[in-house]
Amino acid sequence: MEFTIATLLAQFSHDKLVAGKLLEKKLNCQTPEEVHKLQVALDVLEKIGVLTKELGKYRRVTSEELVEAKLRCSSKGFCFAIQEQDGADDIYIRESHLSSAWNGDRVLVKTIKEGTRRRSPEGEVALILDRANPSLLARIKRHNGSYRAIPLDDRLLFEVDVQDKPDQDLEDAIDHLVHIEIIRYPLGSRPPLGIVTKVLGSDAEAAADTDLVCCKHDLPHTFNPEVEAAARNFPKPAPSGKIAKAELKNRLDLRKQFTVAIDPEPFLDAEGTPWIENALTLSKTPEGAWQLGIHIADVAHYVEENSPLDREARKRGTGIYLGDFVLPIFPEAVTRRCSLLSGQERLTLSLLLTLDKNGQIDEFEIQPSVVKVDRQLSDREAQELLSNADSAPASQKEVVQLLSDLFFTISPVVKAQRLQRGGFDVVLETAPTPYKDDNRLGALVTSNVFPIRSMLSELLVLTGIAVAKHLQGLSLPGLYCVQTEPDLVELEDFIKLGENLKLDLEPEFEEEIRPQDYQHFSQEIAKSTSPKVLAHFLKSTLKPRRYSTHPDFYFGLAYAHGYSQCISPGQRYADLTIQRLLHTLFDQGRDRRSTRSKQIVNLGSSNAHSEVNWNVLPAAVQSQWETTITELIPHLNDRDKIAQDAEEDLEGLQKAEQMKERTGEVFQGLITGVQSYGFFVEIEELLVEGLVHVSSLKDDWYEYRSRHSCLVGRKSRQAYRLGDRIEVQVKSVDYYRQQIDLVTKSGGSAASDEDWEDD
Repeated sequence: MEFTIATLLAQFSHDKLVAGKLLEKKLNCQTPEEVHKLQVALDVLEKIGVLTKELGKYRRVTSEELVEAKLRCSSKGFCFAIQEQDGADDIYIRESHLSSAWNGDRVLVKTIKEGTRRRSPEGEVALILDRANPSLLARIKRHNGSYRAIPLDDRLLFEVDVQDKPDQDLEDAIDHLVHIEIIRYPLGSRPPLGIVTKVLGSDAEAAADTDLVCCKHDLPHTFNPEVEAAARNFPKPAPSGKIAKAELKNRLDLRKQFTVAIDPEPFLDAEGTPWIENALTLSKTPEGAWQLGIHIADVAHYVEENSPLDREARKRGTGIYLGDFVLPIFPEAVTRRCSLLSGQERLTLSLLLTLDKNGQIDEFEIQPSVVKVDRQLSDREAQELLSNADSAPASQKEVVQLLSDLFFTISPVVKAQRLQRGGFDVVLETAPTPYKDDNRLGALVTSNVFPIRSMLSELLVLTGIAVAKHLQGLSLPGLYCVQTEPDLVELEDFIKLGENLKLDLEPEFEEEIRPQDYQHFSQEIAKSTSPKVLAHFLKSTLKPRRYSTHPDFYFGLAYAHGYSQCISPGQRYADLTIQRLLHTLFDQGRDRRSTRSKQIVNLGSSNAHSEVNWNVLPAAVQSQWETTITELIPHLNDRDKIAQDAEEDLEGLQKAEQMKERTGEVFQGLITGVQSYGFFVEIEELLVEGLVHVSSLKDDWYEYRSRHSCLVGRKSRQAYRLGDRIEVQVKSVDYYRQQIDLVTKSGGSAASDEDWEDD
């Protein structure tokens, strides 16, 4: 198994000694070469003082001098080490102190000069923990009779020697765009060495957009041979669609309950099998309350921990959706075995939520189960059934009644609870992501085009609330989703834009942003003349949601008591981890205080929270889970960031391509940002942003007024300010960098006396 210094150091916790043999096992070093590589790494870390060796075992040396950070470099060679802790200083790193680290690398940094009020602290890279660029996009050129690659990313300040392969003629690749795999990083005075894995085309525009994105972010198109072999041996569903009796042991049998799977245009694997992970049931309790059953495909039952399939899924972290091109975390064999298909019995993990009349969770139970899906619907089919409920034939009455109860009775009161605590909706016209809960955005999406998806999300978010309550109620280790509040400084342009559009977008408190403010913003946006642009702007101000071991505040849901995503174990490794943790609870959890106790507690029930006053998991199992989750979280957050960047990159490339075809056309737009070098215009029709550079404003000399966020002409008193409507022409498009240059045709506003005041 390949490992990084970061994953190696993550094996050390609580200042404990760790044996080399245990490290081999935990890092899955199976060959002599892998064991030797590990030993070399341990020797080096010991030599530089990061590890110490005692009695043949290793201990992590904690040092206040060294801080973990991620490098962020500019094309001009300025590099800063960015720490993850909120409020921590960025550390300036001179090029001579980079120690061959590259932009994006995770590093340990030693501060060599303290910061002052006006200057950042200065440091040097002591150790490279994790390389961010195992591959890159580059252009090939000749160099001293050989070949070199020039990275397209101008923040990578080096050239790569290219190694010839026998079956490759690099002469044909000269001046072409290629994908380079790094096989040796810089070593002393020796430059990095790479091999060409793919020639993409004469330039970026000649390459397929998905190829560009995959190569740029080092995303694998296929699975390696070991994973493919494991997939071929993966259990196949029985032709009868039934589950073997041996697999039903200790499972709740829900096969007789009417069950519906609703998936908005589920994505298909290579053989056309839809990946459907969730199904719903609904019934009434004897007391007349609703019991909502949310059933999740039991991927953990089939995918063994630390198997080739599991290691690959962990490495990928999350499914990535590049339009119709999907990069899943599992091969199609897992899809076929686990997907909740109509008429098929499937193993699931079920959450049975008892809701009161106000849509709040009164109590719940989590159990391994088996279900049989009676109806499989897309969101469009569900919408059509509800729209034509009165004329539905008798054979459809049961499903229509269930849909009506779910979406017209329960979902609205659940949403009312969320809005009451300050939650808000992000309104988007584009198709939502395949995730049916709060997804990567960290907030619920409302769409007039996909109304069923919005109502379904309200219900599925309840699973994350219930599971987090259960983890905390039984004092289990946790993997929680958290989201900090947006930066008030970053909201300034949005607030000023609203003011100029005669909207009230001021937060209630001057120094604090709350979810209630975003709820108010959404209401104001809905009555504005540019709702699409403002909603798009508002979405961009949200902080990304991230994983944590602590149940902290989740801004997008306005929820402060812990939230654990769990409905997509086949698409998010974090959800699979939660599923495994719950299986550990059922398999190894102590359901009584001692072996002599006659009182047994149902560990799957929320009622257990008040009954359990002992450690549910054995101490060694509890400790191992705490370590596993702590080690996993940085990796999952990194993979989420890569996935989000890749998906946004594809969207940006597609918009750039669209605008390149429309070069010379004139559009109406709204000024959404003003800087000293120009102003940004959002083309309302297409939700595409371009820049009007100040150098293109030939009619006057324009001065920047930061206090009023505007550019003002000295002679003409013409102003370009936030919120001004303007007519622009597409001048040029840089496809790869996704930069759209615009020139003004008309619009703007007259400068006021206030605009001439000094900043």
